[in-house]
Amino acid sequence: MSEVTTPTLQYRCDGPEEAPVLILGPSLGTTWHMWDRQIPELTKQWRVFRFDLPGHGGAPAYPGGSVGDLTGRLLATLEGLGVQRFGYAGCALGGAIGLELALRHPERLASLALIAASPRFGTADEFRQRGVVVRTNGLDPIARTAPDRWFTSGFAAAQPAITEWAVQMVRTTDPGCYIAACEALASFDVRADLGSVGVPTLVLVGSDDQVTGPAEARTLVAGVPDARLAVVPGASHLVPVEQPAAVTDLLVRHFSTAWQPAFEAATGHIALPAVQVQAGQVVVPQQAGPVAEIAAAVPPQPGGGAPDPYEAGIKVRREVLGDAHVDQVLAQTDDFSGDFQEYVTRSVWGGVWDRPGLDRRTRSCVTLTALAAGGHLEDLAVHTRAALRNGLTPGEIKEVLLQTAVYCGVPAANSAFRVAQQVVREETTPQE
Repeated sequence: MSEVTTPTLQYRCDGPEEAPVLILGPSLGTTWHMWDRQIPELTKQWRVFRFDLPGHGGAPAYPGGSVGDLTGRLLATLEGLGVQRFGYAGCALGGAIGLELALRHPERLASLALIAASPRFGTADEFRQRGVVVRTNGLDPIARTAPDRWFTSGFAAAQPAITEWAVQMVRTTDPGCYIAACEALASFDVRADLGSVGVPTLVLVGSDDQVTGPAEARTLVAGVPDARLAVVPGASHLVPVEQPAAVTDLLVRHFSTAWQPAFEAATGHIALPAVQVQAGQVVVPQQAGPVAEIAAAVPPQPGGGAPDPYEAGIKVRREVLGDAHVDQVLAQTDDFSGDFQEYVTRSVWGGVWDRPGLDRRTRSCVTLTALAAGGHLEDLAVHTRAALRNGLTPGEIKEVLLQTAVYCGVPAANSAFRVAQQVVREETTPQE
């Protein structure tokens, strides 16, 4: 018999060993060094634990395909160190891990800060498309555009060394682990669960963040019962790097005043003590940089009940074909075609594609062969895109169509190659 061991994470600790533990979680494509400017101040009160995502910063390349998996690896690492309770601050994907901790392991969490985070990061299509680009072209196209996503234009121009550091940080990430992390963000959606977050929460965002900006931050504040919002002016997505002093000050204030001593199962949360506010703004010392706007907590919105069985099929259908395609099909559905679309969703996607006997890559190979043999070129285009999303490379799709030519005929494969070639070009060309 063998025992499966959860992989642990690469980490480092700074600060007094006897101090309470504060964990800092990184963004996709970054390393623990994104928090370097916060360490001197935070280590005055806390034992600061930083970690790298799999394949980032030279960490072992064991891909983690879901936020739950990454959270499990973090907890396994902490178990090995004997750390039971901690505060947690995470940026973007690191923030998703923080939400997972708050929802699934609230007894471990003393306080939470979500930075450039969201209960759902864009659309699944966006991240799966990014995975297709990386699988085909490597990480260089993503690395070259990282500064545009992470920093304001003024900061990038004034700080060329930091900009180049950001590019190299992405470029040296393991591509397989980056793709798996994209898949983790694609499938992450806790919008319906925010009301169950039971720890004091600071939601912090850069005013100019175009990735997960103030709108996403306000969604978090509206859903989390005990949350406050801080907007840092003059900062984009990697706000801890761009405005380190302001972020540090806000983290110190939050974790100093909202450290929950124990999880209260009866009430679910403890109210966040008030911070010093003047004219609607939290007072930050002059040397700390920009002042951050702070907003009071908003009561959670009423949520729905148990999911309909139909939802299992529509979830798989969206994951394989993409939101844009499914939305277009459903928008065209009327009384005449509605029963058929419901049948397809329940029986094809929920009944066959979701069966455990074959993985999705294999199902894509079978589907491409059948569609090419039958001359169903419109559906072949749709499923070529789906195959790329399911992890097939353009080279593997080519081999499937060559195999089709042998057993189903050259004319069928000839038409299929024309369609698939166009789709592959569209889907694997990096967007500038």
